[in-house]
Amino acid sequence: MSAAYDAWIGSEESRSERLAAWPVQALAATLGLPAAPAAGDPLPPGWQWLFFNPVVPRSGLGPDGHPQRGGFLPPIELPRRMWAGSRIRYEAALPVDAMATRTSRIVSIQNKTGKRGALWFVTVEHTTSHEGRPCIVEQQDIVYREATPPGTAAAAPPRHEAQARRVREVDPDTTLLFRYSALTFNGHRIHYDQAYARGEEGYPDLVVHGPLTATLLQQLAVEHMDGRSLASFEFRGVSPLFVGRRFQLEAGDPQDGVLPLWARGPDGELAMAASASFR
Repeated sequence: MSAAYDAWIGSEESRSERLAAWPVQALAATLGLPAAPAAGDPLPPGWQWLFFNPVVPRSGLGPDGHPQRGGFLPPIELPRRMWAGSRIRYEAALPVDAMATRTSRIVSIQNKTGKRGALWFVTVEHTTSHEGRPCIVEQQDIVYREATPPGTAAAAPPRHEAQARRVREVDPDTTLLFRYSALTFNGHRIHYDQAYARGEEGYPDLVVHGPLTATLLQQLAVEHMDGRSLASFEFRGVSPLFVGRRFQLEAGDPQDGVLPLWARGPDGELAMAASASFR
C-alpha cells in the first residue's frame, strides 16, 4: 500500500434516499418480470444498486463517463476503473418505498502488479440501514488499471468445465444495457458508446454491466431455493460479456449450504464466479 493514499483509509460518507417504487417497477420491466415488488415489499437482492448512486453534472465527469477522481474515493490516476466484485450480507429486508441510509467507508487500498502493469484495489464497505437497523452490508472491490495499448489482443479465456444443474439464457441487447445504465445512473461509456469501448478501452463491443449479471445470478439463486431468503452472496468478475452475444446463468449443486453459481460466456468461458447462502 502506498502512503500517498493513507489519508483515504477509514474515510466515510452517508446518503439517505427513499427506495422509490418507480425504479423498482422499471427494473422489473427491463428484466421481463411479470410483476414488480410493490411499496412495502422487500427489495429483491441486487436491486439496492438502483439507489445511492452519485449524481454528478456532466462537467464533473471524466473522459470515461465516471465522476472525476478525488472526493470520497482516492484520486488514483490510472485511467481504467471497474467494479471487480463484492461480498454481501443480507441481514434484514429493505422495504420498497421506505427511507434508507447507506454509509460507505474505505476499508483498504492496495497496489499490485498484473500481467499488463500496475493495479490498485480499493475496497469500500457499504452499510444500508432502515430505521436504524443494518439491512445490507457489502464490501465492494474497485480496481484501477493501466490503459490497454491499441491493437492489443486479449488472451482467450479457457472453457469453464463445471456442470450446471440449472441454466438460464440471457440475450444482452442494446436496450437492456441502455436501460440498466439509465436506471443506475451509470455513465461509464463502455456500456453504451461503441466507438469509445472499441477505440479507447480495447473491447470488441459494448460491455454488459457486472452488477447486472450479478443481479441476474441472485435472481436465479432465489428462484431455485424453495422460497428461502438470501443470507449472503459474493461474486467476482472473470472475463467480460458483450452486447449481442448470448450467455448463460448457471447454478451447480449446493455444497455445505452454499450454492455455486456462475455466468458462462458464449464460447464456454467463465465470465463471473459467484456463490450464495440462504437462511
